[in-house]
Amino acid sequence: MPKPIIINRTIKKYNKKIKVDGDKSLSIRFALLASQAIGKSKAYNLLKSEDVVSTINCLKKLGVKIKWDKKNNFCLINGNGLNSYVYKDNLTLNGNNSGTCVRLLTSLLINSSKKIKIVGDKSLSKRDMKRIIDPLTEFGATFYPKNKNTLPLYIKGSNYLTPINYLELKGSSQCKSSVMLAALLTPGETKLMCKPSRNHTELLFKYLKIPIKIKKIKNFEIIKIKGRQNFNAFNYNVPSDISSSAFFIVLTLLSKGSKLILEKVGVNKSRTGVIEILNKMGAKINLKNKKNYKGEIVADIHVRSAKSLKSINCPTKLNTSAIDEFLIIFLAAAKAKGVSYFKNLEELNKKESRRLDWGSKILSMMGVKNKLIKNHGIKIWGQPNLKLKKKYEIKNYLKDHRVMAMSTIAALTLGGEWKIHEPESIKTSFPSFFKILKKDLGSKINL
Repeated sequence: MPKPIIINRTIKKYNKKIKVDGDKSLSIRFALLASQAIGKSKAYNLLKSEDVVSTINCLKKLGVKIKWDKKNNFCLINGNGLNSYVYKDNLTLNGNNSGTCVRLLTSLLINSSKKIKIVGDKSLSKRDMKRIIDPLTEFGATFYPKNKNTLPLYIKGSNYLTPINYLELKGSSQCKSSVMLAALLTPGETKLMCKPSRNHTELLFKYLKIPIKIKKIKNFEIIKIKGRQNFNAFNYNVPSDISSSAFFIVLTLLSKGSKLILEKVGVNKSRTGVIEILNKMGAKINLKNKKNYKGEIVADIHVRSAKSLKSINCPTKLNTSAIDEFLIIFLAAAKAKGVSYFKNLEELNKKESRRLDWGSKILSMMGVKNKLIKNHGIKIWGQPNLKLKKKYEIKNYLKDHRVMAMSTIAALTLGGEWKIHEPESIKTSFPSFFKILKKDLGSKINL
């Protein structure tokens, strides 16, 4: 069993330029769409995390030829068009810890002629799959055992798929993307009515000239997709991950006298809630060298340490665009002047761990007054002069990479002696996390 990390020294001030790993959401979507394209698709800077590797391994089991050239940093996927997977009887696909892998890949199995078993690790096996089971069943797929909403599950497809009308009320990009991918395999027009969420799948569909129409009506997006339309292979350079960047943004904000530039980060508007929230709290985070890359906006993020942060009554309209970053936002709120309010965050407790609960637990451990409130929210009483001196231990958090990373940033900025178990959990989404902290930014971490 890997040893825990020990952190007992705060990070010294720095003035650096770094590049974080490729975006996880885009990496997984590239792999899945490339597997359904006609021809050889190539991606540079594809994230080499456990979640992406799990996706690649599942596709290989489905007969997709994939070459990962680590020396030249590209991945080559040979697709044979829609409904082209070839596989043996009694196939088992393991998503390990990746909800994105399982929820999106399962959609591409709705016309499978054989039963396929879908499994995951302990954490993923606790997560609700009903949100994709219901619409995929409506398309025509069958899941076994009946009335079971967690992994392991079996799926058997149908030759008689029918398009559906789908209503999504939670602002979940995974559920929306799951239905969109299923629509690719289904004759006719599938219609989605969704609360706004990250739109990577829509942008990739547009870039690949997959027939898609999108319009906004009040607080909903109406998406129409014409299925059974083959598309050609494509090349892609995956932008750096905004969710991974967020840890270093807050690290810099809370590190006196520090400056940081994060290069070529994907700053899709559906993902930049963390920047908007932190800027509302008094941070000065700027986007420079903005460019449009195949529908995605890419920019360099410039950030410097904050002399002071102020509390926020966080607008709920920013929730979906910051859903993966709230733990690190809570850490910033712990150092802000005043009381911060965050509401309607029920989605946080449906992630790898119950993140809202874990955020509250870690803040309490640090002596930061907080309270879980009605409607899945939290109040945080900030302490601008917060400095830690005690011993802290983080364990039994279901290997949630974001809990681990939040704890690491807290240790490096606030002091104390921290013992953080299962540091390997960061490999789920950000394998170079510790390398950047140690080699590029000079932090002292006993790995």
